[in-house]
Amino acid sequence: MPIIDPSYFEYTFLCRAAGLLGVLLYVIGFFCLSTGRLDSNRPTYFVLVLTAASLVMISLTSDFNLSAALIQGFYISMSIGAILLRLRAWRRAARAVDGVRDPAVSY
Repeated sequence: MPIIDPSYFEYTFLCRAAGLLGVLLYVIGFFCLSTGRLDSNRPTYFVLVLTAASLVMISLTSDFNLSAALIQGFYISMSIGAILLRLRAWRRAARAVDGVRDPAVSY
């Protein structure tokens, strides 16, 4: 009779719980964006999507699915890009308020 390693079940459970939390964050983020509680011009929504996608990606280490991994990778990369774009725009706006010219922008 084979011995079953209980740590495997703990790992699988934690991975599945992370995936469910990620799905919950996706739903909350989309709901808040749809109802106007979150603004897509601020990085908050994309941080939420990045966290959700990362949690779902963690769950895929237990039950791998290539299609799901590809879409989560897309969400992670697009969220990071969106966060960086918004932070850069925020920094430019702050410099403009301070009267400092941004060398990357032609005036």
